[in-house]
Amino acid sequence: MILKNMRCAVILVISLFALTTSAQEVKGVATYQTKTTMDMSRFSRDGQQMTEQRKKQIMERMKNFLEKEFTLTFTKNESFYKEEEKLATPGQGGGGRWGGGFTQGGIYKNTDQNAYAQENNMFGKVFLIKDTINNLEWELVKESKMIGQYPVFKAVATRDIEQNIWSRMGRRARDAQKAREKEDDTLKTASTEDKVAEKPEPKTETIIAWYTPMIPASHGPDEFGGLPGLILELNTNNTTMLCTKVVLNPKEEIVIEVPEKGKKVTREEYQKIVDEKAKEMSERYGGGNRRGDGGGRGRFGG
Repeated sequence: MILKNMRCAVILVISLFALTTSAQEVKGVATYQTKTTMDMSRFSRDGQQMTEQRKKQIMERMKNFLEKEFTLTFTKNESFYKEEEKLATPGQGGGGRWGGGFTQGGIYKNTDQNAYAQENNMFGKVFLIKDTINNLEWELVKESKMIGQYPVFKAVATRDIEQNIWSRMGRRARDAQKAREKEDDTLKTASTEDKVAEKPEPKTETIIAWYTPMIPASHGPDEFGGLPGLILELNTNNTTMLCTKVVLNPKEEIVIEVPEKGKKVTREEYQKIVDEKAKEMSERYGGGNRRGDGGGRGRFGG
């Protein structure tokens, strides 16, 4: 009974704080550390599972790609989420043969106008993706914890998994390789590169977010938001995004960057362009090499 009363008191204090804060202008800068894991069991070499040493080598080379730092600059209604640049360690990489030609810009959102914008550079051509905000249907869960000084509450949602451009290229390269193997049996054992083993990929994933009503701004890392408070932690199937620092109402003026450059496209239009580029690249690096060495080397930059 005492524990229940304490919990109610905490919720009441948070609610009063949120109401008081919401009447004021909320602004700040949040720093997020993100870490993505890879299922190395999906990769094989000549039909055999890779050694632990080989897996470790690949993960080390992918470190800059899998571990990143982002900042979210926000006011009550606007936000801009961008990656913080850092120098690559010699021998590390992430994009390999294709990575240098594809970069994603920061994400801008305006909750008042339901507006979303992002500048992406694909092999020298800039696209300005302009669309509406794509919030998930969150289920608020009666579960809480502390992240730093902030009490946070749990929210859960489910979404379809969108394959990125590298996944599409890899899949198309594997499909092209299978087609060639059907035509020529000598190709079945010719490859000496690391290849992705056959394994069904999940179609959906569960998203878990932890938000704090003490910062009543409906924003979060990446494209996530739409909760009654700033998201301080978010977990997908293979990525964790954790807020490590929040500076509220800084003395310096908050400037929200609004992407404006590039050819204007919607999400759907841009997705079609990505698919076409993935097809083109997979045919170039995965479909036209008779030794079948266009997939693994390009994918891991080796």
